[in-house]
Amino acid sequence: MAESARRGRGGGGAARRAERSAVSFETAKYIQRNIPNFEILNEEALEIIEYNADTVLEEIGVNFPDNPEALELWRAAGADVSGERVRIPRGLARELCKTAPSEFTQHARNPERNVVIGGRNLVLAPVYGPPFVRDAVGGRRYATMADFNKFVKLGYMSKWLHHSGGTVCEPTDVPVNKRHLDMLYAHMTLSDKPFMGSVTEPSRAQDSVDMCGVLFGEEFVQQNTVMTSLININSPMTFDDVMMGALKVFAENNQASIISPFIVGGAMAPVSVAGTLTQVLAEVMAGIAYSQLIRKGAPVIFGAFVTSIDMNSGAPTFGTPEASHITYGAGQLARRMKLPFRSAGSFCGSKLPDAQAAYETSNSLNMGLLSGVNFMLHSCGWLEGGLVSSFEKFVMDADQLGTLHHLAQGVQIDENAQAMDAIREVGPGGHYLGCAHTQANFKQAFWKSDLLDYKPFETWADEGARDTQTLATARVEKLLGDYVQPPMDPAVVEALDAFVEARKAAEPDSFM
Repeated sequence: MAESARRGRGGGGAARRAERSAVSFETAKYIQRNIPNFEILNEEALEIIEYNADTVLEEIGVNFPDNPEALELWRAAGADVSGERVRIPRGLARELCKTAPSEFTQHARNPERNVVIGGRNLVLAPVYGPPFVRDAVGGRRYATMADFNKFVKLGYMSKWLHHSGGTVCEPTDVPVNKRHLDMLYAHMTLSDKPFMGSVTEPSRAQDSVDMCGVLFGEEFVQQNTVMTSLININSPMTFDDVMMGALKVFAENNQASIISPFIVGGAMAPVSVAGTLTQVLAEVMAGIAYSQLIRKGAPVIFGAFVTSIDMNSGAPTFGTPEASHITYGAGQLARRMKLPFRSAGSFCGSKLPDAQAAYETSNSLNMGLLSGVNFMLHSCGWLEGGLVSSFEKFVMDADQLGTLHHLAQGVQIDENAQAMDAIREVGPGGHYLGCAHTQANFKQAFWKSDLLDYKPFETWADEGARDTQTLATARVEKLLGDYVQPPMDPAVVEALDAFVEARKAAEPDSFM
């Protein structure tokens, strides 16, 4: 773990207070689970879903519209291609998926921030994609590049976040055809954590690869994975040419893609858990198989973005039992394919960072930990069904991600953890506050929030009776005030500046 802190001078209590209040740039290592995954499906159910998914691919097929190159690749691989419909013989997609790695390392410009995606690891990344932002002062509004930069800084300063993410909000004050350049530049210069590439158009995916070539060196990029990017499937069972074009660029250049159905149960998939899992598996297998047709061994992640729908309003719902059932089951299916798994996040449908947001988010985060997720996009900052990136909720969620780290550690049973010396020392009727075991372990014994209020009522009232959103607003201000940009080679910064300037000058602005 990397750490940079300002230490106060003085001895005794002053030194301890200074240590507690010191600015820290420490980032926790990605989570390594020491607890079992929750498996909701038995062997019979898994085999039925796998059989039905192969049936979907063979009998119904999937569409690859406006993509003659993809159709030709499928035809050469042995699929039945009719128009834009691709029917994949039973077992072919699963066999093609076998060349995808079971885990891979995504490199950061600071090697101490590298993450390993797959196995029993969990990498946490922030919210992705909202066009709006919200804070306590400005309310709900369209996002700007200044907002984007603030979120990147908050992500860099957040101890429990391992990844800088991608489109943490959509900066609407920058032309559509050029904003990806500014977003990538922000991730590369304002943070030294790993980040995501652009997928909104194949040329923008290529810009992502080219900018990484400037940052890491072209040869390093071709030999190592330095980006993870989100490729959404247009459920049900449609692989649009823009996303597939971006996937092609990343796969050809050895960069990772999350192949992720976008499922709203009852709208884009059946209302039943088993039916949705069947469609998810069919779509993921087809997408990952296609990535391997482009380049064998290209790193990919089995994705599942799943929510249900309110049958009265048509609005998506989050933190529901059905979404948990599907996510648990998808995790089992991913592990059977020996592939990294992406799902879950700080999902909620609430308009504010309130009790509804907290309940739904807590359900979603814990579901992600227990389902065996390896890459959790949207792990902090999500509000209003993904329409809003919230500054307050970003730091509230980022704080709670610490509980996932501690839950994942499991229960220790070594001699120190057994605490027999402490039990003997205290005996009947005593207390443990002053015993040797407590004194030796109290600093690391319990997880402690950096945000929530544990003070007595009188102290809390004297300090203004602040609720959680008020505390979060103050924490946003503190983190941004404490932010120090990570050092970077000036020659690399200059080369990135030149690349961005040249690309922006190469075409007129477009807001469409």
